[in-house]
Amino acid sequence: MQLLGFISDEVTIMQKKKTVVIVEDHTILREGLKTLLNANDDFCVIGEAGDGQNAIRCIVQKKPDLVLLDINMPKMGGISVINNISGSLPETKIVVLTMHKEEEFALEAFKSGARGYCLKTSNHDELLFAIRTVLSGKIFLSPEISDKVLVGYLESKKRIKSTSSWQTLTQREKEVLKLVGEGYRSKEIADFLCISTKTAERHRANTMRKLDLHSTSALTAYAIDRGLVVK
Repeated sequence: MQLLGFISDEVTIMQKKKTVVIVEDHTILREGLKTLLNANDDFCVIGEAGDGQNAIRCIVQKKPDLVLLDINMPKMGGISVINNISGSLPETKIVVLTMHKEEEFALEAFKSGARGYCLKTSNHDELLFAIRTVLSGKIFLSPEISDKVLVGYLESKKRIKSTSSWQTLTQREKEVLKLVGEGYRSKEIADFLCISTKTAERHRANTMRKLDLHSTSALTAYAIDRGLVVK
């Protein structure tokens, strides 16, 4: 009876912990984050992934309380992951952990369904605070970029900024652009995105038209300049 009581107490303790899936393509950083969170009494890492496609499979299977997610990853970026899971798993909170300080990345992440945006330059305490803030139902934004994001949001609401070519791209076109920048051909892109080769080529053509670019090398250079390509 005492043993059963002990097991029951252990299960109760585990149930109180918030479950986390870590999505980060750098193994050393992913392992460090896993160690940090598992050392904390509040969290339990139940899954991890090194690219966007495996991330979606892991998140759908595990259904964690929170996803800690990088933006720049091979094959499928973090924004695409957010778009894929935010509608189907509304209870799963998403915190982006990234090097991108530009307000447009933060605004796009929040628009897609993220609830937190934390820079990789943050210390451990700030990251833990960001996770706890989002799990409590609030929004977190790294103080280092909060003013820039607010200004960007207000300007977009007032329509002060004209629509850039980048903003005219659909999410699928951005995914295709990223894969083109990483050197994949239309057939490979179609396989990654589970679409036909003809559809992949159409997205590619639309992207070139909207960006006024006329070669694969120009598309690749643009994707690198936008920070879409993992180096």
